[in-house]
Amino acid sequence: MHIINNTFFSFFFIFLSITSFSQDIEEIIVKGDWREINVLEEDSSIVILNNQIIESQPIKHFENLSYLIPNLNFAASDSRARHFQIRGIGERSGYERTPNSAVGFLIDDIDYSGHGGIATTFDVDQIEVHRGPQGSRIGSNALAGLIYIKTKEPTAEYEGITEITSGSFGTLNAGIAFGGPSAFNQNLTYRLVLRKDYSDGFRKNLFSGKSDTSKKDESTYRLKMNWKIGSDTRLKVLVTQIDLNDPADIWTIDGSLNTLSDRPGMDSQKTNAYGIKLFHQFDRFEFQSLTSLTDTDVEISYDADWGNPNSHAPYIYDYFSETLRDRETFSQEFRWVSDAANFAANQNIEWVAGISYLEVNEDNLKKDDGIYGDPSDPFGPYASQSSFSSKFSSKNLSLFGNLDYFIDESIKVSIGARWENYGIDGLQSNKPVFRFGGHYQVLKGTHFRTSFAQGYRFPSVAEMYSSSSAGELKVFPNPNIRPESGWTGEVGFKQLYKFRNLLKGYLDVAFFQTRFNEMMEFTFGKWDSVPNAMLSNYGFTSLNVGPTRIMGIETILANEINFMGFKIESFISHTYSNPISINPDVVYQYDVDGEEMSYTSTSLDPSRKMLKYRYRNIIKGDMEMIWKNFSVGLSLRYNSFMENIDAIFTDPLISIYVPGVQDSRYYMNNGDLFFDIRAQYRLNKDWKAQIGILNLMNRLSSPR
Repeated sequence: MHIINNTFFSFFFIFLSITSFSQDIEEIIVKGDWREINVLEEDSSIVILNNQIIESQPIKHFENLSYLIPNLNFAASDSRARHFQIRGIGERSGYERTPNSAVGFLIDDIDYSGHGGIATTFDVDQIEVHRGPQGSRIGSNALAGLIYIKTKEPTAEYEGITEITSGSFGTLNAGIAFGGPSAFNQNLTYRLVLRKDYSDGFRKNLFSGKSDTSKKDESTYRLKMNWKIGSDTRLKVLVTQIDLNDPADIWTIDGSLNTLSDRPGMDSQKTNAYGIKLFHQFDRFEFQSLTSLTDTDVEISYDADWGNPNSHAPYIYDYFSETLRDRETFSQEFRWVSDAANFAANQNIEWVAGISYLEVNEDNLKKDDGIYGDPSDPFGPYASQSSFSSKFSSKNLSLFGNLDYFIDESIKVSIGARWENYGIDGLQSNKPVFRFGGHYQVLKGTHFRTSFAQGYRFPSVAEMYSSSSAGELKVFPNPNIRPESGWTGEVGFKQLYKFRNLLKGYLDVAFFQTRFNEMMEFTFGKWDSVPNAMLSNYGFTSLNVGPTRIMGIETILANEINFMGFKIESFISHTYSNPISINPDVVYQYDVDGEEMSYTSTSLDPSRKMLKYRYRNIIKGDMEMIWKNFSVGLSLRYNSFMENIDAIFTDPLISIYVPGVQDSRYYMNNGDLFFDIRAQYRLNKDWKAQIGILNLMNRLSSPR
């Protein structure tokens, strides 16, 4: 059973830092779109975290920052979360869907979709979460939305920042970032980032007596260079390496925080990435070339019996599984981006056209070994050993375009389209998608928006042909799985308000509906019939579960209050969603025994047709009070009870091998509520110190 419990105490210094200040919403610029625009002009929902919020968090990883972002969740993995969900759409398992992901993940315009675990956030300028399909923007890797991370750019003047963090569970982090103009050419600027993060983790292995078998040992290196070649031409170069050397020892027999494994595994990832961007300004448009290469090595291994000779005695029971993955990508995109609209010159159209090519090559090597012996069996013990390798190559060619038409300075309508040809090991598929949107500024502080966007996702080779394991459970291939497609419609408004110099803020409300055809779900069942194999016949596979609908409302309220020398900054968000199966009794699959599988037959609670592993209510908030050089902050996150899961997890046989599911649902039936606190004191313009506690109430959670 996988349970998260982490009370973390930290104390860290930041020095040689630029003074940060509150940023009015009118000044926030979206950087992950075709061109940089004011956030108020967007026609779909977007959440932005600026560098002030990012720097205030003691743990520099996107996984921790995701707790602040409305309607964003992640799938628990053995180490860092790789996969995310937006509005209930996306991977809900750490062993699912690579390389094709439902949530796009870009860092400095390099695609890391399906590998979100590398998203360390030291020296990051801005994080954006675009909600709803982004198919016309980046294609099939953004069925649910897009996460865009922008690291800090080189500056025209020399500057630097250093951060040191010490905390409980052996935590010790250190990072430095510096840069400016080069000594030999003022038109060439650079920024170098070095970061090391270490923590023992909060679990203890009782067999070995060690407390670091689930540690985090992570390094981040990044070099950015910008060269202004001439008045019209700019060149940007990026070289980065992120190394997550993280052991994986989290599976427990009794559902506690203490493991018994004698062969702990790994959940590590090392990625080298290289990017080159070229910009050249022509008359009335800019040509952009974006080139990137990535090379990723992943090791995922488990002690598949979760125990040791002592815990299994008098039986002999020892199994281990290891998967080694090497993935290389090459991406080339050409864009032609028009100049911004200029009403004084009677230019009220903005357009984008482009072509994109992405090639992915992946090698997988899976090795399993084990031995089983029963003292009453005179022929045992029985040993097994297997090795399986797979390779695949995919090529993706896309044509895309977007047109914004300004009726006047307050009304904008948009239309976008993308055609994509997806080829994978000889299989070909073509798909066009369209997007429509509109923005209307009624008054100075009142903005209405609406959008309709299509999305799609092709099955990956991993889903169709590859098998793997998660502890003792298997992940089975499904060669008959079909692409999923859908659309999202949204209507929203944002109201800004201000009362003298005492209060300012905004209210943002969005109503959305998403419809899917042939939605893919990672489904548990019996998919093999090996005699006497018991649990190894059971596992997960990707299935098309038919049409589904997700309706909901997202509300964000943000305020800044200034009173008697105090400043209070706060935001609170609430998401209510109703994700349902439209045809719950339709049989979409038969298991290996010929049993019918439908939403109703596989669900633990089908009474309200709610899709599995979703939350109906999610609340996230943060508040910080500032007085002179001192500040104190509190953040919270809450999700309601997960009403529906796969019914088979309550089966007596499965409960023997996957214990704790029913217990966790009983003890956590009111949902999950967490609080974090922090305090900061700025010594002077260059030094500040912060102390923080994560998971203040030391609560447990059991995410999917």
